[in-house]
Amino acid sequence: MKVNIVTLGCSKNTVDSENIAGHLAAANHQVYFDRQQNDCDLVIVNTCGFIGDAKEESINTLLEQIQDKQNYNRRHTKDDKERKLFAVGCLVERYRQELQQEMPEVDGWYGVHQWETIVKDSLHLSSKKATSIEPFTAERTISTPRHYAYLKIAEGCNRSCSYCAIPLIRGRHVSRPIEEIVEEAKELVKSGVKELIIISQDTTYYGLDIYGKRRLGDLLEKLATESGAQWIRLHYTYPTSFPVDAIDVIKRYDNICNYIDIPLQHINSRILGSMQRGIDRQGTLNLLQMFRNKLPDVSIRTTLIVGYPGETEQDFEELKQFVKEAHFDRMGCFAYSPEEGTPAEKLGDPIPQEEKERRVSELMAIQEAISMEKNQARVGRTFRVLIDRHEGDYYIGRTEYDSPEIDDEVLISSPTPLRIGHFYTVRITQALEHDLMASLI
Repeated sequence: MKVNIVTLGCSKNTVDSENIAGHLAAANHQVYFDRQQNDCDLVIVNTCGFIGDAKEESINTLLEQIQDKQNYNRRHTKDDKERKLFAVGCLVERYRQELQQEMPEVDGWYGVHQWETIVKDSLHLSSKKATSIEPFTAERTISTPRHYAYLKIAEGCNRSCSYCAIPLIRGRHVSRPIEEIVEEAKELVKSGVKELIIISQDTTYYGLDIYGKRRLGDLLEKLATESGAQWIRLHYTYPTSFPVDAIDVIKRYDNICNYIDIPLQHINSRILGSMQRGIDRQGTLNLLQMFRNKLPDVSIRTTLIVGYPGETEQDFEELKQFVKEAHFDRMGCFAYSPEEGTPAEKLGDPIPQEEKERRVSELMAIQEAISMEKNQARVGRTFRVLIDRHEGDYYIGRTEYDSPEIDDEVLISSPTPLRIGHFYTVRITQALEHDLMASLI
């Protein structure tokens, strides 16, 4: 069969799709990601159900795929070919019954822990026999550029953030054993991966459930010394009970990027308390100070939420001042949206959407000025960059301080061809708000 996998949402969904693809490819099927040609026998849409916008995108994508399926089947009535459409993932986990009623044209519905069933049913369409399949095997077909890959170290979440539906969708935190993760990392590097991006719903909780203590530091050390990866990047850390030993490991190894992704969400202690984040203003400030004391060259990425129920104009001003003083290297901002079944849903949604969007715009304008200032400070300096792609007149790369798809990029004009997925040393020649211009050394 020809199988097209359409992945929506976060990088954790990306890994799930890659696992499905790997098992289908192992059964000699042709597997594509986001294929534009309308010529596949099976389409699998991996949905996201995190916030309102993500749900809307997932539903619209399913509706588009239903239309494409009907067009395909009309064209192939004579040769007896019929496309099937599967919907999988987070949105299905939460709203399966409602979706089935609204979209009877979808042939299969699968939640987040049904990877084995998805693959078996996919193989059944072509009379292939499926063997036993686990969701965390190294049987993956990478959908990202071959030189970087996401490495999922755990599933689920034990946090109780008031606004978040992920624990309702994904269940409780389940860590993978260190040996299993390291083995997968080695296989990825052997296949050509240069950069491993560590992900889970809460990477700093890693190990507590299976080892009785947090072992993110131990895992990072093993990956740094045994995987062969040239870059290792840490995402989705959580501020409460942050394992300080992990910072010491980052400092110790050159192949671990000076980069921490840590969604802080807010700075006002009352709002943080209502969000059930387990940390207050002073604790947050202490944590950021610890990062910068131990890793003076660290790049910190965060995300913030504005418009949370009860956020006053004074609270928002406090948040603005915090952003100005914290000087984050990278920052994203979301307008609060109530999620069904979460504790915050009971608080209502009293702040108008227009006001939320104003706050998002104000906060991002502050961050854009900071980003420009930081980029200007890099002009004239040299950096090691990893080349992601060639676009127009430029090769596009990243420094260790930037993660793919979400952070700044380096645009390099080179008279000689550069190799995608290889490292080069460049000198920064010009700063833009979100990008840097550079020349090859």
